[in-house]
Amino acid sequence: MEPFEISKCIRYDLEYLDLGYNHISGHLPTWLEKLENLKYLVFTSNYLHGPIPLSIGKLSKLHGLHLSNNIFEGLIPESIGQLVNLTNLHLSSNKFYGSIPQNLWKLTNLRSLDLSNNSFNGVIRESLCQLVTLYVLDISSNKLDGSIPESLGKLTNLEYLDLSNNNFNRFVLKSLCQLVNLFHLDVSSNMLDGTMSMEKGCLLNLWLLNLSHNQISGSLPKNISLISLSFSEGLFLGNNHLNGSIPISLCQIPLSSLDLSKNNLSGEIPNYWEDSLEILSEINLSSNKLTGAFPNSFGNLLALLWLHLNNNNLQGELPTSFRNLKQLLILDLGENQFSGSIPSSWTIDTFSLVQIIRLRQNMLNGSIPTQLCQLKSLKILDLSRNKLHGSIPRCIGHLQGMILTPLAPARSPIPFERVPSQGWSSQDAMEVVKGVELNYTKILKLVVHMDLSENNLVGVIPDEITFLTGLHGLSLSKNQLIGEIPQLIGDMKSLESLDMSHNQLSGKIPNTMSALTSLSHLNLSHNNLSGPIPKDNQFSTFNNPSIYAYNPYLCGSPLPNTCPGDLSHGASESKGNEDEDGIEKVWFYFVIALGFGTGLWGVIFTLWFKKNWRHAYFRWVEDVADEIYVAIVIKVAKLKKMKMKRNHDHE
Repeated sequence: MEPFEISKCIRYDLEYLDLGYNHISGHLPTWLEKLENLKYLVFTSNYLHGPIPLSIGKLSKLHGLHLSNNIFEGLIPESIGQLVNLTNLHLSSNKFYGSIPQNLWKLTNLRSLDLSNNSFNGVIRESLCQLVTLYVLDISSNKLDGSIPESLGKLTNLEYLDLSNNNFNRFVLKSLCQLVNLFHLDVSSNMLDGTMSMEKGCLLNLWLLNLSHNQISGSLPKNISLISLSFSEGLFLGNNHLNGSIPISLCQIPLSSLDLSKNNLSGEIPNYWEDSLEILSEINLSSNKLTGAFPNSFGNLLALLWLHLNNNNLQGELPTSFRNLKQLLILDLGENQFSGSIPSSWTIDTFSLVQIIRLRQNMLNGSIPTQLCQLKSLKILDLSRNKLHGSIPRCIGHLQGMILTPLAPARSPIPFERVPSQGWSSQDAMEVVKGVELNYTKILKLVVHMDLSENNLVGVIPDEITFLTGLHGLSLSKNQLIGEIPQLIGDMKSLESLDMSHNQLSGKIPNTMSALTSLSHLNLSHNNLSGPIPKDNQFSTFNNPSIYAYNPYLCGSPLPNTCPGDLSHGASESKGNEDEDGIEKVWFYFVIALGFGTGLWGVIFTLWFKKNWRHAYFRWVEDVADEIYVAIVIKVAKLKKMKMKRNHDHE
């Protein structure tokens, strides 16, 4: 509804007006300036647009102005500096741009300032330090640049500070040491350099420190436990240039989340995590240069949900006892040097909730344990690029998380039970889908995938694998599988990517595969398949012959090999062409005879008629001769072309 529609219902001595979370559209109404006693104005989460009117400065008694989650745009008016009693100013998630007005720093009674998720640019002035009563400052997700002013350290009441997702390039962390009340500090996703040097006892009450996605270098402080008493909301230092080892003192701090991924950290992972046994829910140490064995103490982390150790140089055997990890959802140990077999102790009793297991690109051997078939919540299983042997267990068709149910239709998100909302975007996994290695983040919730490629698996593809009707991607390539493609593969209607290349599969491509209408990537090359390639539905779009290459007995489009059943059609077509050639020959000889006769009679007539007629008849004879010559040349060329085509067909 339009704002002016409610103006008749409002008393002008009103002090509190809350119209948030409605469907109000249009501009801020002009009658608001008449509400001289108004203390709180709330229009949060509507569809208001346009600029904030200059008349907003007339609401001199205003304590709270909440305009977040609308479509406001333009500059913040200078008149907002007249609201000297303002304690809460929330303008987040709009389309404001330009620099933050200087008058804003004169609102010395502000306790909470939220300008996040707009397009403000320019620098933050040192005059910010005038807001000494500020408890919350959030200017994240803008286009601000320059240095983060050290005067922030003078805002001693500050408890929550979020400067993330801007273009700041300089920040002195120890300049905030006087902020003894600060519990949340997020300066992630900027261009900050420098080191993590901090003084003893600095930021002791910090619950969350997020410096990820910057250019911070150097090593982690050895006595990091003296910086803060607890990182109960998390320590996020991923995507920087940190080096050195992980200090043991880090294990002596109660942690809920630890992200040190995508750095240059080396050495072994500490094996002392007793202080975080009941609260540590996320560990991400991926993409470093860590060495050594898997820390046994990880198996005692009762609250662990996500464990990412992929893309390091870890070695040794996989842990056999994860009996305490009842809450685990994601286990990613890919791209390491783990050896030995996959523990048979990984059962439903151990991993009752696990949804992702990635062990790709290690040196694992042995067979695929049948105990994995018990993991009813599993949605991504990646065992590729190892040395696994034996056959694919038939029980693999019992993986309930990969089977569609009436409550989980093919194109809807597969629900991830118990996935916390905070921090989910940082969870990722590299998966090869449609022949391309992709880095899945939030869309992991939409993916159901199995990759057993590049091992030494033998035997036939079990028919039971077709029970996995929820699979979006299946790769069995580069093994030693034999036998036929299961006839019921057409039941796997969610498949978008199927790779069975580089095996020893034989028999025909099942016609039921034409039912895979979602399929967009297919590779059946390097096998012993035979017979015609299906033509219906998706197969009519697979025009690249390489996906069928090196199957010597396959035939049909797009391969050059013609199927035997197509020869009769070719023969009848050839006979039709020959009949057409015969007709063309008759016409050819008829034209020649007609030309000869016409020429002969032209000569005779010329001799018999009068002299004054001869000139006219000679001209006529010449014209007719020219026409006959042209007709003969055209017919000869056409006959030559048909003869060449017929010779080519015989070859």
